[in-house]
Amino acid sequence: DLNDDDVSLFDAEEDAGRGSKKSKIEHPLACFFHLFFRVSAILGYLVCERLATFIAGMVTIILLLSCDFWTVKNITGRLMVGLRWWNQVDDDGKSHWVFESRKGPGKKLPSNSESRIFWLGLIVCPIIWVIFIFSALISFSIKWLPVVIMGVVLQGANLYGYVRCKVGGRTNLKNMATSYLGRQFFKQAMAKQEES
Repeated sequence: DLNDDDVSLFDAEEDAGRGSKKSKIEHPLACFFHLFFRVSAILGYLVCERLATFIAGMVTIILLLSCDFWTVKNITGRLMVGLRWWNQVDDDGKSHWVFESRKGPGKKLPSNSESRIFWLGLIVCPIIWVIFIFSALISFSIKWLPVVIMGVVLQGANLYGYVRCKVGGRTNLKNMATSYLGRQFFKQAMAKQEES
């Protein structure tokens, strides 16, 4: 069950802002930590067998992944692209997912640079963890499988949540993809008809 309440993302003084996008990085610390925990977890996975015991490496990677999940979900998404998502449980015990994006003419728009950094980090890192799953399966490193699955789950959850925020909380992703493919097919058919 989705809840699409229009709740202010930031305080009023933060929301009153520019009308045009800048390419300047306005939140350098948020950009740093958006990538720091993600890249550190990936590098930790790549070098932990050579530098540490399995338990120390596993705990370190899971802590880095957890810090990344919390930082991206609660801080960098709000600051860098104006999106946030969460789950709330009402008094009846029903779970409601809420996906928000900054809307309205007076809202502060994210900078192009921060938006690129955010989405690249959000998309590329889960793909790397999926590659690590196949790598662990092919090399029979079954002991590392729970760690890489945790990487896919935590970073994939943030990716899913922010994609839902971007396209709208009530939009079904399957319907959106079908609609997009249908439009592309229609455009190609029209272009071929015009060539004839």
